[in-house]
Amino acid sequence: MKGKVYLVGAGPGDPKLITVYGLECIQKSEVIAYDRLVNPKLLEYASDTAELIFCGKSPGKHHLIQEEIHSLLVQKAMEGKTVTRLKGGDPCVFGRAGEEAEVLAEHGIPYEIVPGVTAGIAAPAYAGIPVTHREHASSFAIITGHGRESKGEEHLNWDALAQGIDTIAFYMSVGNIAYISQQLISHGRNPQTPAAAIEWGTTDKQRTITGTLATMSEIMQKERIQNPAMIIIGEVVRLREKIKWFENYAAAGQVME
Repeated sequence: MKGKVYLVGAGPGDPKLITVYGLECIQKSEVIAYDRLVNPKLLEYASDTAELIFCGKSPGKHHLIQEEIHSLLVQKAMEGKTVTRLKGGDPCVFGRAGEEAEVLAEHGIPYEIVPGVTAGIAAPAYAGIPVTHREHASSFAIITGHGRESKGEEHLNWDALAQGIDTIAFYMSVGNIAYISQQLISHGRNPQTPAAAIEWGTTDKQRTITGTLATMSEIMQKERIQNPAMIIIGEVVRLREKIKWFENYAAAGQVME
């Protein structure tokens, strides 16, 4: 008898931001295959007998490791086991849940996709930056920013992004911010558009810096911003000074309940 696979979003970093259903999947699974950015505290909810398998990806080896993950999920499910594939953020936002679901479907393995809170919304929220706002932004886009034109991996409609989207959240873009800024500006975005970079969003290591589209690359380099980090571009960044609640809690020595 075949088992079942749950493709679960673990949320953006703070372990409390996982969904109730996502936590239930962890608790009832016999196998948990987890990614690099999953908060290890979530694994404490697993059964003492659960098999925990790390599925982190190093640069340059994503495709090979993804194929191995596909094989792992199929193998464990074919053994009749309940499996949770635990991914940072939301499994369908640059989390390859679609690819994994396709493989499971091809093998006739039952599965469910359990949504999670994605970092492109959560990290700016913790930094005091709502991605939409009645007075500042009525459109929002989430973009993977590590594709490079020189490698033939970049397929973005820069005209649409620069001129048609109010708030843009760039994932996986720390090493590519200079190119991103140049493209947006050359396609019509105001160089003075506010921008922010949020490192380790929603965790106790969260750090946020702000600037403009024109200055962001230089500031990020000076401040040595590292992955994981979200880059937010848009007028909503201006709201941060007024509503940066998470840092105000920390500065006051308060503990979130």
